[in-house]
Amino acid sequence: MRSGGRWSRRRRGWPLPTNAGYAAAAFDELGADAITVHPYLGGEALAPFLERAGKLVFVLARTSNPGAGELQDLVSDGTPLYRHVARAVAGEWNANGNCGLVVGATYPEEMAAIRADVPPTMPFLIPGIGAQGGDLGAVVAAHREAGSDAYLIAASRSIVYASAGEDFAAAAGREAEALDAAIRGA
Repeated sequence: MRSGGRWSRRRRGWPLPTNAGYAAAAFDELGADAITVHPYLGGEALAPFLERAGKLVFVLARTSNPGAGELQDLVSDGTPLYRHVARAVAGEWNANGNCGLVVGATYPEEMAAIRADVPPTMPFLIPGIGAQGGDLGAVVAAHREAGSDAYLIAASRSIVYASAGEDFAAAAGREAEALDAAIRGA
């Protein structure tokens, strides 16, 4: 794109109309109360989500997948990228108090560091318990030590695929109840 002429600053901000459509589809058409977004477009492009004060926006910070560190662990100014993301989300991006962070249970030390960087009221969406083998005790301890109960543990594969047989619904129910009991016990 050209930097002058008919390409205005608004025109250069092309992700805004696309994300405005995504936000409208998710929140208005589908009735979602929350959404997960990635931070790489920056706060300006995420504005259509962040401006929805009554909706929760979870931003990926430190994900649970094994290859997450390829980019998320890159160091800038002596700090890993995932902590820069968490700080931005907790700061200027959270003007409406509707932001949360996705922080994987498979990296409990990183989770504790991020929890220390952000207010204890900022919610965490925590994948990685169950099939990915995240440490449930470490997750609960990191939040307890920070004086936070603002976290939601997400498990999908371990519940959805608890059985491939005709008892799949009952098996999924048992797995969900077992996870609930483990969380309460931790």
